[in-house]
Amino acid sequence: MEILWWIIVGLVAGWATGKIMKGSGYGFVVDIIIGIAGALVGGFIARHLGLGASGGMIYTILIAIGGAVILVFLFRLVTGRR
Repeated sequence: MEILWWIIVGLVAGWATGKIMKGSGYGFVVDIIIGIAGALVGGFIARHLGLGASGGMIYTILIAIGGAVILVFLFRLVTGRR
C-alpha cells in the first residue's frame, strides 16, 4: 500500500511541477519518477530546515512539488532545455 501512496504523490507532484515550470512534462512515467525524487529531495531539505515529517497528505504533496521544482530547475539549468 505504501508503494501505491508514493506513486500517487509522485504523479500529482510530477504533474503539478510540469504546470508550474511551464512545460508539457516528460511523460507519465518520468513525471511520476520526478515527483517521487522530488519528494525525497523536498523531504531532505524540509528536514534540514527543521520542518516536521508529519503533516498529512497536502503537506507531503507540497514538499514533493517543491523538491520536484528544484530538480526540474537544476535539470534545465544543466541541459539548457527550457
